[in-house]
Amino acid sequence: MSSSDRKIFYADCEFHVPTDVYEPAEDSFLFAENLRVEEDDLVVDVGTGCGILGIIAARKARRVFAVDVNPYALQCAIENARLNRVADKMFFVRTDLLKPIKMGQQFDVITFNAPYLPLANEDGSWLGYAWSGGAGGRQIIDRFIREAPGYLHPKGQILLMQSSLSGISETLRSFSQRGLDACVVASQRLPFFETIVLMRAAQLKRSK
Repeated sequence: MSSSDRKIFYADCEFHVPTDVYEPAEDSFLFAENLRVEEDDLVVDVGTGCGILGIIAARKARRVFAVDVNPYALQCAIENARLNRVADKMFFVRTDLLKPIKMGQQFDVITFNAPYLPLANEDGSWLGYAWSGGAGGRQIIDRFIREAPGYLHPKGQILLMQSSLSGISETLRSFSQRGLDACVVASQRLPFFETIVLMRAAQLKRSK
């Protein structure tokens, strides 16, 4: 751990987060509070960042794939998985969304705390990939919704976090167009007229 790393605590987990990796904030904690996995679940955590969601899932799930385009985030997630003693239940892949994962692979739970702010990553920084959703905030969200259903188990669920600034109704409609029932499962108001929203999409109803 570098002297500049920040320490983040959630429940009884500890996460070390360097400056070039997204630091868990309100969206991360709202997501974690509403994340439900079963013991036999196969999970993929897209945009894993420091690994907070994947690590929490791995404490119960059968296996977790943690993916991120940011190499520093992926290394951070690996170290945090070791720190929290779940590294043996996790695989780490550097990738842009789900591209290199074999088509036909099905996951019980797909999680994504998406880059949802309607701003461009003008300096091209690795950290910027964690929050920049392009001019309308939907550049990454739309790509994810096109890709993710192809990896979802028929009884599985997709959990997606985004902001009210990037079109909640449009996301719900996009899931519906791909044959998924979607709804808002949690939300939290933030300053400056923004609400963060966790949505769940599934082909079949899943008992909680």
